[in-house]
Amino acid sequence: MDHPVFSALIPVVLLIVTGFVAGKRRWIRAEAVRDLSNLVFLVLIQALLFRTMSTVHIERLDFKPVALYFAVAGALFGGLVLLRGTTSRAAVEALAAIFSNTVMIGVPLVSLAYGEAGLVLLFTLISLHALILLTLATVVLELLTAREAAQRADSDVPHLWATVGLAVRNAIIHPVPLPIIAGLLFAQTGLTLPAVVDRPLQLLGAAFGPVALVLVGVTLAQSAIGRHLRGALAISGVKMLLHPLLMAGAGLLFGLRGLPLSVMVLAAALPIGANVFLFSQRYQVAQGLITASVAASTLLGLGSLSVVMWLLAAFVPQH
Repeated sequence: MDHPVFSALIPVVLLIVTGFVAGKRRWIRAEAVRDLSNLVFLVLIQALLFRTMSTVHIERLDFKPVALYFAVAGALFGGLVLLRGTTSRAAVEALAAIFSNTVMIGVPLVSLAYGEAGLVLLFTLISLHALILLTLATVVLELLTAREAAQRADSDVPHLWATVGLAVRNAIIHPVPLPIIAGLLFAQTGLTLPAVVDRPLQLLGAAFGPVALVLVGVTLAQSAIGRHLRGALAISGVKMLLHPLLMAGAGLLFGLRGLPLSVMVLAAALPIGANVFLFSQRYQVAQGLITASVAASTLLGLGSLSVVMWLLAAFVPQH
């Protein structure tokens, strides 16, 4: 249990199991899931994102490893959406294949494996992780949702630029990008949040991860997971095998070595973050599949992350 992988993943597994038991015993009923999802998506995650971004000073960040990470993730996301047929479901599935649980699993894992130097690199990634990937996913989902709504209504498809304009507007006035942008703008003023404001935001943000994972477990208890198992394993395989392989290849190709390469590859190999589950809930697409994928990737991570860390230790010198 002292192994870094187990120390990071067991708490996540236990939170999902707690939600599963609560759902099976109907302590949390199906009617309450939507309200809990709104609590997490409209309150807790906004506090976490705003507070995280409110201390980010762009000029102090080392962008080379992070930029390469996002380039790989963006390319994989785009390729998967095109491969799966450019639908909102394809976009949510593609987001699951690139969005890592960098906070609840990544932070303790990197801290135990690589210490403070590794955490500096990971925190640089975390500071922009939601901003880049969730904003990208939001814009794509809004575009695809608008197109699908027009097709369902059997109406004329709106002009391309009108659709893009509406999608960009909806992507900005949105529960995820809005607090990120607001926090980032606040950080550039040089001000700091007063304690009377910062403390409630910290408490709300700290509740996001546990509540979201319990909610995953509750939804898992109320879903027919068996029919989603094959799809969940496929998405988990792309997330925790293909994503880190692409990151390693791109890193070596573009001169990334040592600790930066190890941290970025490990970040790519992490299980799926609960944010993806919330996106599937909000857009009401692939909810059972994404729920199963979050759970499956977390359980599979006990083995896959151990292998990835062994390979990194064996083949990537840290100095």
